[in-house]
Amino acid sequence: MAREKKQQEETDTAGWMNTYADLVTLLLCFFVLLFAMSKADEGRIKAFMAGFEGGAGILDGGKMLEFEKNIGQMLESAVDGLSDEELGVLQNILQEMVESEQLTGQISVTRNERGIIISLMDKILFDPGLAEIKLEANTIIEQVGIILNMDEFKDRSVAVEGHSDNDPVRYVNMYPTNWELSTARATNVLRFLVEKSDVNPVRISAAGYSFYHPIAPNDTPENKAKNRRADIVILGDSYENTGP
Repeated sequence: MAREKKQQEETDTAGWMNTYADLVTLLLCFFVLLFAMSKADEGRIKAFMAGFEGGAGILDGGKMLEFEKNIGQMLESAVDGLSDEELGVLQNILQEMVESEQLTGQISVTRNERGIIISLMDKILFDPGLAEIKLEANTIIEQVGIILNMDEFKDRSVAVEGHSDNDPVRYVNMYPTNWELSTARATNVLRFLVEKSDVNPVRISAAGYSFYHPIAPNDTPENKAKNRRADIVILGDSYENTGP
């Protein structure tokens, strides 16, 4: 009996040690990743982790998002001299913020060969068929301006792109076709970023693409809603000053 008990204790200890070794290995990988993304130190790591905690809502709840504080801490911790290859770091951080603030479905963050695309659904920016930015959307665009003006991105070119679905426009006297509507929306977002958020006008451009650059088929109301959007594109080096 004593021998069996001793063997059982040795087996249990070995199992615990295996779990502990796995945990240590995962922690090591985590901190190696942090170091690879940035010049890590204790303060910056704490700021990075704190950025994911305690966010306040911005839309339905009516509370102001502490965006400048949170996203600033996160970017300072995770981004240092961003290159095209490291644009994925920004995408991941922005996506975490969108999800934590329960903005999924209203703001999306994607990446392609051009750079990082921040897509704002038209329902949070504009009334149907109009191009004037809604008052309650000002804060959202202001927070995008904070990102664009950060040291890591202030020299990057930015493209503001308006997109529509294929439905006829509502107010033909103001916007004869979706070309005019999508262009007016992109231009108004650009003006806000330049005039209210102090984005350098030399580095930013606006264009309207009507319904010719959809991200979903224009076959259902849900898909059409996805296509009605304003994209703010932080361009990579190879796509600066170029079109899509």
